[in-house]
Parts: sequence; structure tokens; C-alpha cells
Amino acid sequence: MAIDELLDEHEQSERVREWLRRNSGALIGGIALGLAAIGGWKWWENHQAQQKAQQADAYQVAVDAAKAGNAQAPAKVKALDGTYAVLASLELAKSQVEAKQVDAAIATLRAARTTDAALAQVVNERLARLLIGKGKADEALKLVASLDAPGALEVRGDAHLALGQHEKAREAYGQALTRLAVGSPQRGLLELKLSEVGGAPNSSEAKS
Repeated sequence: MAIDELLDEHEQSERVREWLRRNSGALIGGIALGLAAIGGWKWWENHQAQQKAQQADAYQVAVDAAKAGNAQAPAKVKALDGTYAVLASLELAKSQVEAKQVDAAIATLRAARTTDAALAQVVNERLARLLIGKGKADEALKLVASLDAPGALEVRGDAHLALGQHEKAREAYGQALTRLAVGSPQRGLLELKLSEVGGAPNSSEAKS
């Protein structure tokens, strides 16, 4: 190897060592910050996992209390957040209906709030059914007016029937049938309701 090449390599090594001497503090600081960031992220993940576990446990406690008819169930449900609160509210309302506390069930469902469209639809359908039973069909219609799932359409038909609007009830029941599979267990009741308002189910009203 040529002398000038050895000198070049020596000079480069010296430059590297000098750079490291000048920047060692920044390098160590950067490594420390990187490790801290990793540690912080791990802490956050663990914290989130613990929070979810605690929420799941609180949800189960609230549901168990609702099913048992515990007087503290409404308070336990109210203490929940987000989706857990809505799911627990549905269970509480169901238990209240079974205990013939319909007004309490209506209040429970009215208080349930969610940005999840599918979950909101379930809440509105159940609330609308209860309102129809309490003679508030007009209010029930408003809850399901923009929904087109089979259950919502059936509730809409029930509301129209309660208001004496047989033609509109017939239309709603017919639409509900078109959205159900032939083997769906809901079909039998829907076909009966349709017949009661002068309709007649046919093959074109069934999905294969």
C-alpha cells in the first residue's frame, strides 16, 4: 500500500475521532432520548391495556348488576364511558322492561349516546318499540325515519299501524321483507303483520 494512502487513512481516522469527541454529548443525548421515547411508548401501551381491562371489568360488573335487578345498576352503567356505556344501557333497559319498568327503560335508552351508527340504530329501534307501547308512535317514527334495516322498517310499520295508517304500515312491512333472507326467522312474524294490514307477501319480497 502506498505511503500517501496510509496517510490518507490515518488522517480520516483522526477526523472521525475528532468528530466523535466534539459530538459525543449530542450522540449520547440522542440515544438517551431515543430510549426514553421507546420507554414512554411502552408505558403508554401498558397504560392503555390496563385502562381497557378496567373498563371491561366495570362493564361486566354493571351488566351483572342489571341482570340481577340490583338497585345500583343504573349508577354503575352511568359511570361507564363510550361503547361500554351504550352496551350496558341496552342490557339495563332490557332488564327494566322484564321487570315491567318501561318508563325507566325509556329513560335509560334516551340517555344512551354513541357516534357508532350501527349501535345507535339498535338503541333507536329498541327505544321506538317502547315508545309505541306507551302510545307515542309519532315520536317512534322520528327515531327510525331515516333507517332502512329490516328491524327499523318493521318498527316503522308498527308505528304507522298504531297511528291507523295501514297503507304506510303495509309499505314498511313490505320493504322489510325485501331485506330479509328467505330462511330468516323474522320472516314469519313480518308476513303475518303484512297480512294483517291487507298485504300479501310474495317471492319478489324475499332475498335469496
